[in-house]
Amino acid sequence: MFYEDDEVVVFHDHRPSAEVHLLICPKAHYDNFREAPPEVHARLSATVHKVAAMLGEQGKDFRLIINNGSGWGQIVFHLHYHFLAGRRSR
Repeated sequence: MFYEDDEVVVFHDHRPSAEVHLLICPKAHYDNFREAPPEVHARLSATVHKVAAMLGEQGKDFRLIINNGSGWGQIVFHLHYHFLAGRRSR
């Protein structure tokens, strides 16, 4: 576990695409991006800022990815943001 609070959990992806590949997930279940209300995305966005700060220099430059629907690569149907930083591994 990288980070956790009452509403959000952050952990390492088991198949990382970068030196740092974290998944940022709400604890409440939403199948995808469109199902979650704006306040959930605001909370996840605030967590992105927190994670980047926790990583220090390594979190200065990053990529944020959200796959929505199987047609765009979503294979886990629980809303999550991919946070990638550091060196790319593939």
